[in-house]
Amino acid sequence: MDFTADSLLSRAAHELSPRADELIHDVEQCLRREVPELWDEPDIAQMTRENIAEHIIALLFGIEHGIEPRRIDQPAADAERARRLAQRGKPVTAMLRAFPLAHGRILDRLLEVLPRLTRDAESINAATRKLIALSIAYMGRTSETGVLAFQGERDRRVQWRLSVVNEASVRVGTTLDIARTAQELADLATEHLADAVTVDLLNTSSREEPPAKGTVAVRRIVQRSVMDGYPETTGLEAIYKEFTVPLQQLHRYPDGSPPARALVTGRPSRHHLGPSASMLLVPLCARGTTLGVAHFFRHHKPDAYGDEDLLLAQEIAARAAVSIDNARQYTHARATALTLQRSLLPRGTPAQSAVEVACRYLPAAADLGVGGDWYDVIRLSGARVALVVGDVVGHGIQAAATMGRLRTAVRTLADIDLPPDELLTHLDDVVIRLSAEVSSEVAVQTDTESAGDVGATCLYAVYDPVAGCCTLARAGHVLPTVMVRDGTADILELPAGPPLGLGGLPFESAEIDLPEGSLIALYTDGLIEALDHDIEAGLTRLRRTLAQSSTSLEVTCDTLLETLLPADRPHDDVALLLARTHTLGDSQVATWDVDADPAEVARVRASVSEQLTTWGLEELDFTTELVVSELVTNAIRYGRPPIQLRLIHDRTLMCEVSDAGNTTPHLRRARVFDEGGRGLFLVAQLAEHWGTRHARRGKTVWAECAPGTPKLLSDAAALNVEGLPEVV
Repeated sequence: MDFTADSLLSRAAHELSPRADELIHDVEQCLRREVPELWDEPDIAQMTRENIAEHIIALLFGIEHGIEPRRIDQPAADAERARRLAQRGKPVTAMLRAFPLAHGRILDRLLEVLPRLTRDAESINAATRKLIALSIAYMGRTSETGVLAFQGERDRRVQWRLSVVNEASVRVGTTLDIARTAQELADLATEHLADAVTVDLLNTSSREEPPAKGTVAVRRIVQRSVMDGYPETTGLEAIYKEFTVPLQQLHRYPDGSPPARALVTGRPSRHHLGPSASMLLVPLCARGTTLGVAHFFRHHKPDAYGDEDLLLAQEIAARAAVSIDNARQYTHARATALTLQRSLLPRGTPAQSAVEVACRYLPAAADLGVGGDWYDVIRLSGARVALVVGDVVGHGIQAAATMGRLRTAVRTLADIDLPPDELLTHLDDVVIRLSAEVSSEVAVQTDTESAGDVGATCLYAVYDPVAGCCTLARAGHVLPTVMVRDGTADILELPAGPPLGLGGLPFESAEIDLPEGSLIALYTDGLIEALDHDIEAGLTRLRRTLAQSSTSLEVTCDTLLETLLPADRPHDDVALLLARTHTLGDSQVATWDVDADPAEVARVRASVSEQLTTWGLEELDFTTELVVSELVTNAIRYGRPPIQLRLIHDRTLMCEVSDAGNTTPHLRRARVFDEGGRGLFLVAQLAEHWGTRHARRGKTVWAECAPGTPKLLSDAAALNVEGLPEVV
């Protein structure tokens, strides 16, 4: 029987159709061997198996009925399956290799049938050529359709991934807060990539719990799910059991477990948890250090995780890891600066009777860093007290360190009892030298001449409880507020002084009377200036709050902070110092004018002894008489009239001798045969403290005596004298 090429091919396809299942199995086995990547995941394998069957059936039907290749109906889901391959990250080469392999097996089976239908070689040759052409045309058409669908989906996926990565760069790491950054990572991932996310960070503290052998300690920072009641309502409780721990709780991964391996090796991995669930384990690595691990779970979305999902998870996790590492470094630096600053601030205020004080320091919001605000209360001679508030420009450890140096400088200058304006002048020189040192350091480190200027403001006030007055000077600082006993609060107008560090500009002092019970408030600009109002508005609120304040200074401090500052953290550091004044009445102060006559020494001693008896300080009689004798004698010998003696009975007994001379007395060690030079040595041995302070005209030499002062040394050699002077 003679056959045309078409009829012969139709008959061969008809003969082979009943055994299509056998052909499908043959093709499947071939592709399993040659293209294994299409079979490594269950859902992809099922899709490939269906694709083989549909194509073989469609091709055999088309050949049997003489349908042209371009008119053979391709499987309706063919393009969708190509898109799914792209979604799952399978290479397009896998699909292109599968087509010729499958068609080759089909051709072989059809060619095996042709010799059984006819012995006409010419008919077989014609049918073979026809079959090859038909197969090439069909394969080219299906390949083109698949590649176009694959590439389109691939391009869409690349664009989507880039958009997610770009979104991550905007949304993840918006603050220098570790927990907030981890939460931003989880929020982004559950929107685009996962049904549930957990973030664990390696535990850096060894004090909370002893290490367990063979485990890796981590702390659960974030746990986020698209479903309420995670994980109870997911139906996957057994799968997630290992990872469901309370937030901030320390837990451990056994050595060798997938999370532990990820933390040790720093390599991500994919895991199938069941027929409908999969997981990505992605270490959080930054700057060569593994910080923790993120789990991405998928149980609600239809597809299991693929290679491209893992790549995307790595990209967004890497961005989060850098932000977390930045936050950790910042947190450490901030904690160091804050510890440094708090260690430099006074731990308490000195015991004194001039003022009752309450102090507060509040650091700025975490993203701004620790600043250089400070306050101080310093005891001075004559029962006076110095009140200081300052603000160093900038934030961080440098600002805190500069603050410490300036506070030390202020205390040193206060010890020599400089007036406020002179003290600020010397402090200005200190800041200029600090700025020069910082500039030199910057130039050395950067090999440039860029400036590293240091700037600061300061308010220095000295309150005298005997005179009931306060002398103040400011260097670019905000004005203080004073509230008198009638309840009115006013901004204290002071001469304007330049900020510290400018150099060459004068500072001026102002003296004001502060009656008993007055309240003076010193503060930095962080208390009264904020983003939503200016300094003037802040000062108005401050005055109003002070006028309504409690009698307790501690309560007043808290009220001011609550009223003037935002609910979370201020936008700048805040230092606040409140002082309520007290005065020393006439019953606590005794004053005598002294003539420049050596005979006056005996009269003065007698008057001092009588006053001590009145105050009930007989136990200090001998010591005080000797100290007064020496100080008055020195003033008569070396000073200039007028000379005045003052005793102040406060927590201790203070003896002050003033004269119009400018010569500063100094302590020296007299030789055995020297007639003088032992007076101040005796004063230094007998008094708790002694010193000299200068005024606009003249000086005051003072000594502070207290009950329990050690007796005079009986060893003449220890005093470097042959004997003590006779007191007459």
